Amino acid sequence: MKKRPLGLVAIVLYKSFTALLLMVTSIALFLTLKNYQTLDIFSKDYVLEGKSIIIDWLLKKVINLNPRTLAFSGIGTGIYAIVTTIEAVGLWYEKRWAHVLVLVLVGISIPPEIYELIRGISPIKILIFLLNLAVFWYLLRNFPKHRK
Repeated sequence: MKKRPLGLVAIVLYKSFTALLLMVTSIALFLTLKNYQTLDIFSKDYVLEGKSIIIDWLLKKVINLNPRTLAFSGIGTGIYAIVTTIEAVGLWYEKRWAHVLVLVLVGISIPPEIYELIRGISPIKILIFLLNLAVFWYLLRNFPKHRK
């Protein structure tokens, strides 16, 4: 078995975890869309208890979304999960096209992340920004040489 650089393994794990989260989110959005009316009825009949503030907040957010928005978000998140999985597999096999794909997609995401940080700083925004910056820097610095 070929030994891969630790940085590359870390990026593959990060991309795999991201793909898993995106897929779970996509499935949750589609399940929400399928059960939209049930959730609407539940949110109206739901009695708020002391420890259920997060559930109440989440229900209100989901119920206020348009079903088309839920469907579009589910499809978009699913496609992004597939692309992220392809990135992880390509990087694992050290394919040049995967390096390019990750560099382009991460590079495109950095300006909006900076904008979001300007609008309001949060620990998760900073963490994701720094992770994506590290991924971009690592792959740019260790770009595979063209094989003859």
